[in-house]
Amino acid sequence: MTTSNSRKDNMCMIEILTNLLLWISFLSSVQGTHDQDYAKQILNLAKKDKDWLVSVRRKIHENPELRFQEYNTSALIRSELDKLGISYEYPFAKTGIVAQIGSGSPPVVALRADMDALPLQELVQWEHKSKIDGKMHGCGHDAHTTMLLGAAKLLYERRKNLQGTVRLLFQPAEEGGAGASYMIKEGALGNAEAIFGMHVDYTIPTGSISSISGPALAAVSFFGARIEGTGGHAAEPHNSVDPVLAASFVILALQNLISREVDPLHGQVLSVTYVRGGTAFNIIPPYVEIGGTLRSLTTEGLNQLKKRVKEVIEGQASVHRCKGYVDMKELEFPIYPACVNDENLHKHVERVGRVLLGPENVKDGKKALAGEDFAFYQEMIPGVMFSIGIRNEEVGSIHSPHSPYFILDEDALPIGSAVHTAIAEMYLNGGILSS
Repeated sequence: MTTSNSRKDNMCMIEILTNLLLWISFLSSVQGTHDQDYAKQILNLAKKDKDWLVSVRRKIHENPELRFQEYNTSALIRSELDKLGISYEYPFAKTGIVAQIGSGSPPVVALRADMDALPLQELVQWEHKSKIDGKMHGCGHDAHTTMLLGAAKLLYERRKNLQGTVRLLFQPAEEGGAGASYMIKEGALGNAEAIFGMHVDYTIPTGSISSISGPALAAVSFFGARIEGTGGHAAEPHNSVDPVLAASFVILALQNLISREVDPLHGQVLSVTYVRGGTAFNIIPPYVEIGGTLRSLTTEGLNQLKKRVKEVIEGQASVHRCKGYVDMKELEFPIYPACVNDENLHKHVERVGRVLLGPENVKDGKKALAGEDFAFYQEMIPGVMFSIGIRNEEVGSIHSPHSPYFILDEDALPIGSAVHTAIAEMYLNGGILSS
C-alpha cells in the first residue's frame, strides 16, 4: 500500500509540474506576441515621421551653434514643441528646454539630448553641410536632439498610456561646457527618479544599440603648465636656465605616473598634446608651455592623477632650476566626473532593445575614455548612457565623432525616436523589467 500511494503521489506531482510548465509556456507565448505587437506599433509610428525628422535634423546641421550659443537650435525645438502642443519650460542654462508629458505625477523618468556643435570645419560635401565656417555638428548632437524631439511627438500622441511622467531635457554645452551641471542647478531634473541618455555610435550598425553596466565613460580634465627659466644664447647654455630641458623631463616623468603609479587594471590616460617654446634656432627661450588631458574611469582616480600632475611638474621644474606653474583649466573646461551606468537601468535598456530591435541587435557595450557631462545627472539620480548604431558603409557613415568627415545615417533617426519612447513607456508602465 505504501508503494502504491507513493506512485500516486509521484504521478500527481508530475502532472502538476507538467501543467505548470505548459502554463509558463503559454504566458511566454502571450508575452512574446504582446512584445512583437508593441515593437511593430512603435517602430511603424516612428518611421512615418522619418521625413519630418530628417528635415529637422538637416536644419540643425546646417546651422551649428557652439556651447551656450544654441539660440536658433533652441528656438527651432520650441517651435516644433508648440506645433505639437507639448508644454515646456525655458530657459535652462541659457538655451536649454525641459518638456513634460504625462500625468505630472510620479514616477518621473527623464530623457536627455545635447544640442551643441563643435568648432570644426566640415569637409563633407553635400547639400546640407554646415553654412557656418569653423562650426560643425561632428558629434551627432543634431541627431540626438532630433531623436528626442521625435520621441516627444510619439509620447504625446500616446500620453493616455503613460502611468507617470516623462521629462525631456534638451541640453546645451555638452562639449566642454558642463551644460548638464547648470541644468541640474536650475532644476531641470524636477522629481525624476531615473534618467536615460543616448549617443550615436559609428562602430555598430544602424538598427542596433549597445549598453554596459558600471563605469562606461571617463572622468576628464585638462591641464596647462608654464615652465619658466632664463633665456639666453644657445652657444652659452651655462648662462641660461633651460626650460626646454626641464619640460622634456617633465613630460617623461608625467608618463611614469600611468606606467608606474596606476594599477594596470584601472583605466587611466595622461596625454601631453602640445609643447610651445621659442621661435629661433639659436636662442634658448625664457619659458616653455605644455598642456594636455587627464582621464580616468573613476572620479577618485582622476582626482589623484590631478594631484600628482601638479606635484611632478613643479618638482621636475625645480630640479632643473626652473619654476613650474600648473593650471587645471577648470574655469574654461569644467572637470567631468566619470559616467557610471546603473545596473538595473542598464538591464532595462537591454530589455527594451530586445523587444524593439531583436536580441541580435543588442550589443555588448564597451568602456571608453571619452568624457560625457551626462555623468553630472548620474551623480544625482540613477542613469544610463547607451549607444545607438549609425554605421552604414553605403552612405559613408563610417567616421568617428569629432572628425570633419563625420556622416550620419539618417535611417537611425526614427529608430532613436522609437527607442527613447519605448524606454520611457516600459519604465513607467511596467517598471524595470527583468531580462
